Amino acid sequence: MHEQKTTPDRLGAFSDAVLAVIITIMVLELKAPEEATFPALLPLWPTAISYAVSYLFIAIIWLNHHHLLRFVSHTLVRPSSRRSSSPGHGR
Repeated sequence: MHEQKTTPDRLGAFSDAVLAVIITIMVLELKAPEEATFPALLPLWPTAISYAVSYLFIAIIWLNHHHLLRFVSHTLVRPSSRRSSSPGHGR
């Protein structure tokens, strides 16, 4: 079977897109306060802190992933049917 070769840049772009979707879903869960005042924001501080920590965690993963991709010379694309087979079969 012919193995397709792709560049690490494509893998980086794909991972950027996946992380962008994750961050977008996180933002969709944020709710606006009832009123447009500072005291109305105070009850939302646990949500804001958890979002900030989650975003920081994702940012660290993204930075580490791109740092590691600098050392990749090529990537291989394998058919998804091989990934879904049971262990020890299809190799």
